[in-house]
Amino acid sequence: MTIAQVKSIGRATSKHTIRQLKFIIPGAAITYLFNTHRVFLELLTRQDVEGQWARLFAFASTGFEGLVVILFLYVLLVPWIHGLEPDYRSWRDSGVLSSVIPILTIAILVGWSLLSFTLGRWSSLGYLEGLIGASGLYALTFGLLGLLPAPKVHRS
Repeated sequence: MTIAQVKSIGRATSKHTIRQLKFIIPGAAITYLFNTHRVFLELLTRQDVEGQWARLFAFASTGFEGLVVILFLYVLLVPWIHGLEPDYRSWRDSGVLSSVIPILTIAILVGWSLLSFTLGRWSSLGYLEGLIGASGLYALTFGLLGLLPAPKVHRS
């Protein structure tokens, strides 16, 4: 690899990384400032009677967040799985993406709403801070997922 190639890779990577940092830095700052990660873990481990509902809703929101991550990775790995390069701009015309993207969108909306409600109802954050904390966690997740490189299909 020549020096010019290394510099061009560095420029392309840094532009993409900077775009993702717009999600990662605010998401991490909100998560840290509101202590959302600790509050959420506390909800997952509560043992009191009212805590049973908190745990149920916390686990449900975790399940939706897990579904979001799995579907995002699936969309990212479509080129390897199916051996074709999808056109993400016209995803409605793609057989694979036209079914996965709507499910991904619903999972994001339901998971974020459920997490916001759970943090607002059963934690010391309250509804407004719970909404902000849930948004921070989701921004952090999307920023980190966006750092994953998209595989390319090499045609022979």
